[in-house]
Amino acid sequence: MSLPLLAKLRQIVGETHVLKEGDLSHWELDWRRRERGKALAVVRPANTAEVAAVVKACAMAEVSIVPQGGNTGMVVGSTPDASGTQIVLSLQRMQVLRQLDAANMTITLDAGCILQNVQLACQQAGFLFPLRMASEGSCTIGGNLATNAGGTQVLRYGNTRELCLGLEVVTPQGDIWDGLTGLRKDNTGYDLRHLLIGSEGTLGIITAAVMRLYPLPTVQLTAMAAVPSLKAAVALLGLAHQHLTAGLTGFEVMNQFALSLVVKHFAQVHVPFTASPYCVVLENSDHESDAHAISRFESLMQTAINQGLVNDAVIAQNITQARSLWHVRESIPLAQAVEGLNIKHDISIAVSRIPDFVHHTQALLEKHHPGVRLVNYGHLGDGNLHFNVQAPEHENAADFLTEREADINTLVYDAVAQFNGSISAEHGIGSLKRGKLAHYKPATALSMMHAIKHALDPLGTMNPRRVL
Repeated sequence: MSLPLLAKLRQIVGETHVLKEGDLSHWELDWRRRERGKALAVVRPANTAEVAAVVKACAMAEVSIVPQGGNTGMVVGSTPDASGTQIVLSLQRMQVLRQLDAANMTITLDAGCILQNVQLACQQAGFLFPLRMASEGSCTIGGNLATNAGGTQVLRYGNTRELCLGLEVVTPQGDIWDGLTGLRKDNTGYDLRHLLIGSEGTLGIITAAVMRLYPLPTVQLTAMAAVPSLKAAVALLGLAHQHLTAGLTGFEVMNQFALSLVVKHFAQVHVPFTASPYCVVLENSDHESDAHAISRFESLMQTAINQGLVNDAVIAQNITQARSLWHVRESIPLAQAVEGLNIKHDISIAVSRIPDFVHHTQALLEKHHPGVRLVNYGHLGDGNLHFNVQAPEHENAADFLTEREADINTLVYDAVAQFNGSISAEHGIGSLKRGKLAHYKPATALSMMHAIKHALDPLGTMNPRRVL
């Protein structure tokens, strides 16, 4: 069956874009290098029509498809299994910026467009595309939408879902749904766009999207503050909302151990505060005068210091300094990777309950797994923590994962459930958390999800064994 299918796929996308031999690790190895699969072939279509033809051919052959963007996911959701029977459908050739509509303040673009390139193109046209994350140099718009990615500006602009006004999608049967209207109001039945966003390629393949744009801010201020506790960080967040109102764009928190890893592994990265229990990076973007914005920002920091919420702070004086402060935050996952394999938890908790959650869960970790090191950082402004657990200092990281990951995951996720949180804030479920979903998702919700999956993909060929 595979030989006739591969011949058909070569007719559709061209001989050189059906990859079967050589080093395919770019597509077969997941971003965290935890799992490597084996693809029947990697297929790289150039446009939506080719995607539809590929999907139709695979559906007829009942061969499953694993859609893939930049392969930067954290939950093994876009790499093939080890069977050698799945097609990896890579959208990386599809990078056309189709239209920038200045009056509608939207951009229509292919799903394979790299996020950073989109940011730059919009900036050159005088607009802001606010989606921002550490992997923006590699991740793609289609992947961002398929996982409903978050990032560092969710506090003001929302997840990728909130930025999307329309989709173009290839269904599991190979049909094309063109929903690229760019309308802000369309109340004509079920919202298929929102159904596809966050579905992780299990219901169809996103091939293009219409995304919202915003005016470029006239002033952007960034600061890093050393705070004595998580409670102080939450109080500072509330104070920032009062002083900066809608101008508060980002509010990130980092614990001392996370920052110590950056110092340890990246000597070239300047970390202003290394002894504080926690630090925050906060950003204000607005359209007022520089003088007024700076005055409000300085007033916020002085009030926070007077109230004992901030021990020390540094305010960036230029773009270079601002980037340097953000670089500290963005270096944490890379530093943690250098330190060794670790157990990642992408969780969300109501902001008000985060200090109690961390105190409770850290005590449990110390009791049941003495010596583990907590790398706790993330998007405090929207309640999303990357609550990661590193092996004890002198313990083999691979052995640590093998022997303790399941127990630590259960401990952390049970605590998340106890605090009415979510076990996945922005990374998705993929295959890594699939076994956990049934335990932490209500049965009625799971039943509805299974019904949707069966209705849209009855053969189960679209990214199987992911999410459900």
